[in-house]
Amino acid sequence: MPDEPTAIDPGRWAARLAELAGRHGVPGAQFGVLRLAPDGREEAFTVAHGVLDTDTGHPVTARSAFQIGSITKLWTAAVVMGLVEEGLLTVDTPVAEVLPEAVPSDGATTAGVTVRHLLTHTSGIEGDLFTDTGRGDDAVEKYTALLAGAARIHPLGATFSYCNSGFVLLGRIIERLTGRVWDEAMRERLFVPLGLERTGTLPEEALLNDPAVGHVTGLPEPVRAPRWGLPRSVAPAGGVTADMGDLLRFAAAHLRGGTTADGTRLLSPDTVRAMTEPQVRLPDVRTLGEAWGLGWILYDWDGHRVVGHDGNTVGQSAFLRLLPGSGLAVGLLTNGGRTRDLYQDLYGEVFDALAGVRVPGPVEPPAEPSRTDVSAHTGVYENAAERLEVLAGPDGPVLRTTALGPLAELDPEPFQELPLAAVAPGVYAVRPQGARTWTPVTFYRLETGEEYVHHAGRALPRVASPAE
Repeated sequence: MPDEPTAIDPGRWAARLAELAGRHGVPGAQFGVLRLAPDGREEAFTVAHGVLDTDTGHPVTARSAFQIGSITKLWTAAVVMGLVEEGLLTVDTPVAEVLPEAVPSDGATTAGVTVRHLLTHTSGIEGDLFTDTGRGDDAVEKYTALLAGAARIHPLGATFSYCNSGFVLLGRIIERLTGRVWDEAMRERLFVPLGLERTGTLPEEALLNDPAVGHVTGLPEPVRAPRWGLPRSVAPAGGVTADMGDLLRFAAAHLRGGTTADGTRLLSPDTVRAMTEPQVRLPDVRTLGEAWGLGWILYDWDGHRVVGHDGNTVGQSAFLRLLPGSGLAVGLLTNGGRTRDLYQDLYGEVFDALAGVRVPGPVEPPAEPSRTDVSAHTGVYENAAERLEVLAGPDGPVLRTTALGPLAELDPEPFQELPLAAVAPGVYAVRPQGARTWTPVTFYRLETGEEYVHHAGRALPRVASPAE
């Protein structure tokens, strides 16, 4: 790493954003970098590219609001950890102690689940339930009442499976302990202390902040998203909208050890540190990261500890990475196209230029593909949002994917059949049509013998073999 930090040149990154967004069919984007010096001085910039909506052609500015998707989970986790500091609960408090109505019996899916299970996605609760319970202030309350009867996709604490519904439960815990709906609690405990000016949780707030519209297909033939955002019922898992400046202000508070720019303390340094300590290692270390903390994803980049989170809603994708050792935070907000490819190219350049850190490349099958025997893994794997069928096709193994649930109708390609390329024992990769980046598909067994596939961060149990 260089002794002296490399100067930040916004013009350079504006040009790179424009070139790479064009290459990857991204209609509009914001890209921002913040760096804190050891003496507390701050450098930050945001650059914008493209249009907010391909129908209107309205340009993206540095102050346009995007949906940050699941980066919202970091904001919800920060408020939960503030409640822990106040002594209102601990990370090992059972959900039943705070929300007894959500755990009506020992047989409920939520039985035995603790706050830690929710923060680390290890509860086993079916994670992709996007039930719309209305737009009222009771939307989160109504949603959590449904979870006791939801499916449990793995035994409690047995593995990691990305769980949106668990963060809605955390949102309801915030509501119960603060006496405020989640939206109000976030404003009072996070948005206002941070001085966020263009952040909100409701569509009517986004309307005041020049909002982006998602595109389920990017350039050159864009297709606008059929709806603007997610239901209010799942807002604690993905409902925040913000511009890049506000996203970086949130990140900076974590780089400062829990304080805002004016010195207001949101969290203690010990709590900030605890949130980024490994809690569970992921079965698939090639997709989201190597491990999970209390809300944060943990990465090992070139021997450096990096933390962050991604977010995906209806046609919008967001990326946030922090390099605490260098006081560096980098964000990317987009509204469609091959966003993962844009992220890979742009972050690879900026972290190398500003910190001398190499961003690991995506998974790649070997140049000479092998015809491996996939028979041990053939069958059907399923959760509420997706069905995966592993087939031994005449030209090699195939993964057939079918989107399920309420969001399936929003997917322009709800059904795909993709070749499976072998990467390592039990690890394959697929590449959706038009994409450059491969997606890992990892097969594994729990200690108790149940068979799973890990795909897109989710653990899908094997529900049928070929003979069935």
